[in-house]
Amino acid sequence: MSELVRVDEWTWEIPASARDDMRVPARIFADEEILAEIAGDLSLDQLQNVATLPGVTGAAIAMPDIHQGYGFPVGGVAATELPDGVVSPGGVGYDINCGVRLLALPISERELGPRREALVHEISRAIPAGAGKHGGVRLSDEHLDAVLRDGPRALPDVRPDDIERTESEGRLDGAEPAAVSERARLRGRDQLGTMGSGNHFVELQEVAEVLDPVAARAFGLAAGQVTVLIHSGSRGLGHQVCTDYVKLMDARLAAYRIHLPDRQLACAPASSPEGRRYLGAMAAAANFAWANRQAIADSVRRAVRTVLGDAVAAGTEQVYDVAHNVAKVEVHGGKRVCVHRKGATRAFPAGSEEIPERYRDVGQPVFIPGSMGTASFVLVGQPGALERSFGTTCHGAGRRLSRTAARRRVHGSELRRELEARGIVVRCPSPKGLAEEAPLAYKDVDRVVRVVERAGLARRVARLVPLGVVKG
Repeated sequence: MSELVRVDEWTWEIPASARDDMRVPARIFADEEILAEIAGDLSLDQLQNVATLPGVTGAAIAMPDIHQGYGFPVGGVAATELPDGVVSPGGVGYDINCGVRLLALPISERELGPRREALVHEISRAIPAGAGKHGGVRLSDEHLDAVLRDGPRALPDVRPDDIERTESEGRLDGAEPAAVSERARLRGRDQLGTMGSGNHFVELQEVAEVLDPVAARAFGLAAGQVTVLIHSGSRGLGHQVCTDYVKLMDARLAAYRIHLPDRQLACAPASSPEGRRYLGAMAAAANFAWANRQAIADSVRRAVRTVLGDAVAAGTEQVYDVAHNVAKVEVHGGKRVCVHRKGATRAFPAGSEEIPERYRDVGQPVFIPGSMGTASFVLVGQPGALERSFGTTCHGAGRRLSRTAARRRVHGSELRRELEARGIVVRCPSPKGLAEEAPLAYKDVDRVVRVVERAGLARRVARLVPLGVVKG
């Protein structure tokens, strides 16, 4: 903390001169209160470690929701220059392509009325949830390969507009099913369409406030409207891919003469056999995650049909789906780079060809979930993101307490009663899981969003409040 230099009201840097091994500065987007919270763990030390990676360019970047992670901090961004800059599995994380998808229903909260509880209950019945939970779509070897290659396109009866309104249209090029181990395939084979545990959820929400009417109209959102936010990833398959390649790259560090301050940053040149194989496996896991969220969305629509009827289900449209744990090859500042986003969301501005044509005049939708029981936000990417953060913004509120610390502070049954007293329907089989995700465990999402807005990375479009939550 003593090395921090204030660049402007919302930006801080630790210069590359702070350590002999740093190749670039460590940049943090935060206000003073958030910065004080960040100082409570080792995330800034981890950010400086990221700044030592071979090929890293620009700066190692932290969003205001940063907290300590595996190797890379969660809420971290780093770009390495290709072809020989490294790729690091820890810069993507164990839940490859964990991300969020927003569905907009063609009804208001008032029209939903007393059917709220029935809808939340039906969603909880339709989507298997919990650690290691199976019971989703069981895939043959051939169908699993198709999902790993093509993402949601490999699923039956997928709406074309769902594909169009998904980051990268739900498919990363270069996916290599053969680079995914048999153990990873076994873990993911029947988890498609399942939520998982931890901070994963499906939340029924209301658009409480529209802050940018033009962008909201483009996204198909209006005040009072009912929405569903889905947060899940690549399940056991992605976890195993990360495990496999951390072990492989760690064993090859000496061969590439890579010296790291933390072995959790295990990496390899992106052009190396190990680097290329990881990128192929990571892309396959990312495609699996997009297919997983597609399958969950299909289950949500079936629940909507059961409770609210065919017309409402048919009119339930996807706003967008965006990843926040992924590495992607992009061009920034004229350089071809591998952008690692770990707990960070792509936020491209208006005009980008990577954005669906229907949104190109306003910019890319971004979803920032709050903690359970607090608001979430729809944002839109701004030019400042390309200029300052490789086209990236935050991904959520960011933890301020560990799961163990949260359980010491609150009991799940008490939290359930508190949420239900506020009219929020809760479906979660585990009081422990509820306690770990209590609002007190997270930073203030309003403050986090204000920082990225004032820093010019993304702009607020709408504020969403919870009506019901389903968790594992």
